[in-house]
Amino acid sequence: MNYQWYPGHMTKAKRMMQEDIKLIDLVIEIIDARVPLSSRNPDIDELGKNKARLIILNKSDLADEKKNDAWAAWFQGKGCFTAKVNARSGAGMKKIQDTIQEACKEKIERDRKRGIMNRPVRAMVVGIPNAGKSTFINTLAGKACAKTGNKPGVTKGKQWIRLNKNIELLDTPGILWPKFEDQLVGLKLAVVGSIKDELLQSEELAMWLIAYLRKEYAGLLTERYQIEEDGTDLEILERIAQSRGCRLKGNLPDYPKTAALIVEDFRSGRLGRITLEFPENPGSQENTNN
Repeated sequence: MNYQWYPGHMTKAKRMMQEDIKLIDLVIEIIDARVPLSSRNPDIDELGKNKARLIILNKSDLADEKKNDAWAAWFQGKGCFTAKVNARSGAGMKKIQDTIQEACKEKIERDRKRGIMNRPVRAMVVGIPNAGKSTFINTLAGKACAKTGNKPGVTKGKQWIRLNKNIELLDTPGILWPKFEDQLVGLKLAVVGSIKDELLQSEELAMWLIAYLRKEYAGLLTERYQIEEDGTDLEILERIAQSRGCRLKGNLPDYPKTAALIVEDFRSGRLGRITLEFPENPGSQENTNN
């Protein structure tokens, strides 16, 4: 299966970000805690290299907690601040404003020494589709959200959101897709739901997920579907079809229905807390779980 990435308008979005980066103190990057590397845009490291960085591990309640901690350590080893949240439920969100202030402590102190008092921290919020950027902003802003209007030099259409007198957020329009050649990254993003289902073959996703779970989370499929995990991945798919009554005429397995059920069980957390990639050595550059 071939995945199509980085459509033409992304070039424009990147150019706009290059302009906006001059106006901000902090880059807040929203990633999916189940696929921390795959859900990142690699351009952000270059664009934000001289800015404070805050990595939000969103949907962390759906991810393996030990892996959440490992990824937090990995990003912290790169000089980033981190936070584990579920933006939709609000879990972990209360500490975000304090973390933003902590991430920009040096900048605030520099301002103070120069006699600049009470200038709000300006943060740009970025994230790929379905990582939860809009939900994060809405939850953080709450009902007190107020547009502060277009700042000088800001491209028309940009929205500044004043959280309080200390923090302003720049919500970046346009969607920033990751750019990559690795088809496995695309497959992982498909499994977590960052790509529309109609573009996919659910059987391919389910078969990959079965193979991954057998290797990294042995026994989980048995626990959920009351099946044995020996044999081939296809045999396991057939057993799940039998267990869940996903049958066609002639008592044949309904593969698409079974596959969709497995993927949905993963996305909803019914399969358990699962992370699809993790660093062997937190703090290193390598992510070897491919």
